[in-house]
Amino acid sequence: MMDVRRLLKEFDIQPRKSLGQNFLADQRALERIVEAAELGPGDIVLEIGPGLGTLTRCLAAGAGWVVAIELDQRLVEVLKQTLADLPNVEIIHGDILELNPADLLERQMASFQYKVVSNLPYYITSAVLRHLLTAKVRPKLMIVTVQLEVARRITAEPGDMSLLAVSVQFYGRPRIVARIKASAFYPSPQVDSAVIRIDLDGRPLVEVDDADSFFKVVRAGFAQRRKQLRNALAAELALPASEVAQALSRAGVDPKRRAQTLGIEEWAKVCNEMQSRGISQKD
Repeated sequence: MMDVRRLLKEFDIQPRKSLGQNFLADQRALERIVEAAELGPGDIVLEIGPGLGTLTRCLAAGAGWVVAIELDQRLVEVLKQTLADLPNVEIIHGDILELNPADLLERQMASFQYKVVSNLPYYITSAVLRHLLTAKVRPKLMIVTVQLEVARRITAEPGDMSLLAVSVQFYGRPRIVARIKASAFYPSPQVDSAVIRIDLDGRPLVEVDDADSFFKVVRAGFAQRRKQLRNALAAELALPASEVAQALSRAGVDPKRRAQTLGIEEWAKVCNEMQSRGISQKD
């Protein structure tokens, strides 16, 4: 387990389950994460939840600058000591959900692009992805380690889509690049993990008139996913089912379909059609 157990014992730290502290300690897994990030000296990397710094050290070897955000003050003190020899690493104590990535990276960014490479704490995976993908300044690439089941949900295709899948695929193209056994972590979680690569182009992958309205419609569709789309949207948006059915048909979507069967492009057509026809949505 590399230096994980030694460091925990040396600094008298017990991993906190409430913070999702399962430390990646397999060297090959760390190497695969870094390989997927394709780092170079011109890259600035944002790492969330660096823990004991095992991945941080690998990132620093390939990137020009690494900003590591750690919530646990105990681990911040460990990181400051164990990574003191790395001049291109900045350790920040804070909650990423309360921080603006652009503010964190402003001093180092020659342009508004950066990469995210992180073993995301499981309990905030969806919130962190949403926070970073909807920020005014978005990364150009994300390499994140998440639970295997979450990885499958994010990379799902029409027929098995979810709100999480639509939320990520609206902004980028996700794919699983590696699977990591639970035994690669200490303490070992109960499930395996996967490394996801999300390539972003700086703008959403589909054209919509308004992103907020897009997600309002999508959330409404998935709120009652067992219902036919016309009924789910009508109920959640307080609209006549007949109007919703007509809008779906004009968008080329069968009103009897269910939310999980639609791809990103179809959701965009539905949203744009509803807006263009002036179908109002309740606040």
